Amino acid sequence: MLFRRNNIWWYDFSFRNQRVRESTHSRSKTVAKEAELQRRRDLERGIHNITEVQQNRIRALADIADQYLADYRLRYRGITFAEYAVGHVVRLLGDKLVVDIDDAAVLQYQSDRLKESAAPKSINEEVRFLLTLLGDSGELIRARLRKKKKLKLPARRKIGKAYEPEETHRMRDQSRDSHSPHMRLALPLAINAGMRDAEIKALKWSQIHLDKQYLQVGASKTPAGEGRTIPINSALHEAIVEHRAWYLKKFKEIRPDWYVFPFGKPRPQDPSRHVTTLKTAWKTVRKRANVTGRWHDHRHTLITQLAENGAGEETIRQIVGHVSKEVLRDYLHVRMKAKRDALESIVTSPVQSDNPGDQQRENTQT
Repeated sequence: MLFRRNNIWWYDFSFRNQRVRESTHSRSKTVAKEAELQRRRDLERGIHNITEVQQNRIRALADIADQYLADYRLRYRGITFAEYAVGHVVRLLGDKLVVDIDDAAVLQYQSDRLKESAAPKSINEEVRFLLTLLGDSGELIRARLRKKKKLKLPARRKIGKAYEPEETHRMRDQSRDSHSPHMRLALPLAINAGMRDAEIKALKWSQIHLDKQYLQVGASKTPAGEGRTIPINSALHEAIVEHRAWYLKKFKEIRPDWYVFPFGKPRPQDPSRHVTTLKTAWKTVRKRANVTGRWHDHRHTLITQLAENGAGEETIRQIVGHVSKEVLRDYLHVRMKAKRDALESIVTSPVQSDNPGDQQRENTQT
């Protein structure tokens, strides 16, 4: 069916139970009729011989995204980023039919997200989800864009920093004076255990084993991070004991299934739910300590400290939960002091000769 809106012709028809209602961008009815026929032909060409593929090709991307996320929740625990990434894809392309999404649409999506100041790394992940949603056609688009070197946007390699010891000390001092009772333990967990923000917020008392001096991480961003055990050092032990005393005074008891960082604004009230954010308290601590950086940089700092103190790669990976050496190296920073000490050591070390005769002649001359 053709109809006019503001002197522009539109077509409206049903194709395999999917409504197609679009503008022809033309004031000519003859051109509009041809545009409708061409649109029908394009839809027919998008149909393959397999019934399931046929149905998916003429479905709106938003419908496929809903089904994909429902299945994703059943298979994986780390759903947060998938929901975030797919959410942006649906927001910009959700009303399009799968058959209409081609190379140009993907490139346009990249441009639109860049205009929104999204990070290239995030956009690359969103495109990965988009092409997965498209199925076979997505794989073809992936191959063509990779060949043209347009599949991924260039992303910055440096992803963080390692805090200097003086900065860490200042932040630790400020956390003790924080108005938020959470920060007095949350920061030591980040500094001494390298736990991620989400891992800290979701921590339950059943995961802390003070008698055996270790804690166990629950749900995590990566499979390697989930369920890992982290020894509790003396500094972290002291912070846990202090937080536990505050908790008992506040709630009169501690239950294993209660969260270590209870929900509630402006003060914690419900231990059966965990706090939703630590950002406000963290920003205050960081500002008062005169430090620039991110919460996640505490992980960079711990990895750097462990490496500088001689810990092996496998030990570090077991603590922080990275699955590959490549990812671990992205987090490793060698600070100026460590490099300076290493170079200075070759000046202060005695020169050793490989030739025993050299040492004998030196002794004779002496």
